[in-house]
This record gives sequence, C-alpha cells and structure tokens, in this order.
Amino acid sequence: MAKKGNRVQVILECTEHKTSGQPGTSRYITTKNKKNNPERMELKKFNPILKKVTVHKEIK
Repeated sequence: MAKKGNRVQVILECTEHKTSGQPGTSRYITTKNKKNNPERMELKKFNPILKKVTVHKEIK
C-alpha cells in the first residue's frame, strides 16, 4: 500500500472582504506541504469583487 503524502488542500479566504460589508466572498483553493509549513498560510491574491490584491488567509 502506498504512503499518504504530506500535501493537503487548503482554502484561502480574503480578510479585507469581511470588513468591507460587501456581499459575497473571495476564496482560493491551493495545496501546501504540512511537514514544511505547519502554520496557517497567508498569501496575497487578487480579489475580483474589490478589484485589488488583498491578503488571503487559510481557513479551517
């Protein structure tokens, strides 16, 4: 039987969109290596609703 890998799928959600009061949400799905990056991920991604690059943090 094959080993299970260290890579898992994570969901990134916009932090600025929550405080803006606009409806909807901006989310991205990506993968990360749990062994190398055990803490929560934070990336700058484009938010199409706000039309600018914002910080997206890992949820769940």
